[in-house]
Amino acid sequence: MTTPQGVPIVEMRNVSKAFPRPSGEPLTALADINLCLKEGEILGLVGRSGSGKSTLLRIAAGLIEPTLGEVLYCGQPVRGPVAGVAVVFQTFALFPWLNVIENVELGLDAQGVDRTEARRRSQEAIDLIGLDGFQTAYPRELSGGMRQRVGFARAMVIRPTVLLMDEPFSALDVLTAETLRTDFIDLWVEHQLPTKSVILVTHNIEEAAVMCDRVLVLSSHPGRIAAEIPVPLSHPRNRLDQEFRNIVEEFYSILTARAVESKKAQTEAHGGFVRPLPVLGISRIIGFIEALASPQYQGQAELAQIAHLPSLQVRDVLAVAEALHILEFAELQEGSIKLTAAGRVFAQSGTDERKRLFREHLLRFVPFAAHICRVLQEREGHTAPSVRFESELEDHLSADDAEKTLQTIIRWGRYAEAFSYDDDAQIFSVKQSAS
Repeated sequence: MTTPQGVPIVEMRNVSKAFPRPSGEPLTALADINLCLKEGEILGLVGRSGSGKSTLLRIAAGLIEPTLGEVLYCGQPVRGPVAGVAVVFQTFALFPWLNVIENVELGLDAQGVDRTEARRRSQEAIDLIGLDGFQTAYPRELSGGMRQRVGFARAMVIRPTVLLMDEPFSALDVLTAETLRTDFIDLWVEHQLPTKSVILVTHNIEEAAVMCDRVLVLSSHPGRIAAEIPVPLSHPRNRLDQEFRNIVEEFYSILTARAVESKKAQTEAHGGFVRPLPVLGISRIIGFIEALASPQYQGQAELAQIAHLPSLQVRDVLAVAEALHILEFAELQEGSIKLTAAGRVFAQSGTDERKRLFREHLLRFVPFAAHICRVLQEREGHTAPSVRFESELEDHLSADDAEKTLQTIIRWGRYAEAFSYDDDAQIFSVKQSAS
């Protein structure tokens, strides 16, 4: 579609989206979203889990309708899926019984393109994205990076006006993600891609700064645009340049401030009883505390600085920092993190003392974990199915956030020996003392 001069490719006007809870009450995921996607730009969406980034992306694609507001594509109201929009997802979403070129051709089949033309365009997309020679390979024969390249080729083959990317590099290892990210930017800068504009959803702050021309920071519960940060740097971008580092630090500063505000808001809204938790295993939390307590940082560091430790992954830094803030093992402030007295004690303690301290903080600062323990003590047999607690969480959170939050509580509760959980039976039980 040809876009009239000056008209945004995608525009959202006062868009809100609410989903029904099991109780029937609406859960607002997005509120009062106003954005314009201009031709020739990569627009980033950054925010904590639960900020509605993926929901916003699906609204832009016409896959779901907003509850309120209006979405325009090239100046025209969006009514259902948009033909000029393609999506690359976090998971590879390939059909295992189809080879590479057959997977790429699928989008053209849906458009009714004849087989000869579909094969020609698919071959072009495969060559463009760096998969020449693998046309007849099946997904099981490809590495993760190559499978994601197939996903990109399948999106590009329909020659979309807008490419929507939902954390497309997050399932890849660090080196593979960096290679694919660099290849994509090279093609974009050289105008070899058929798409005019891109929206990128990411948790990775540096990824946003490396790829995007402009970034919208979303707050959570409900998702709102909290800040807009331009990235006026030419490609390729040097991560060591001070201007680049300043932009990254600005991102961290805004997001940490929002995390602190969100904790206060959740406490006011639910008395702290329910709040979404980042999806994290205990090993990353412990590793972060130990790194922060090391002589290099002495208990305090800028997040942009500590994000580059070999033991950490950049995309996890905010989630781990938020977890420590929730558990009050650390304090977040203006893009930096500082261990509390309890965090310092934890870092210096042995295994048993760490578990005891973690249990104390879990039950004190994550009230829903304490609620699970109380229910188990009160019930006959001291057991309860997980669905009993998940349904309670869904009264306050989206189904996805409720499931993730419960999984995090299970991981943390097991480590703290606050309760036991049987994965096969999906049953909580009182932790049995060793005889």
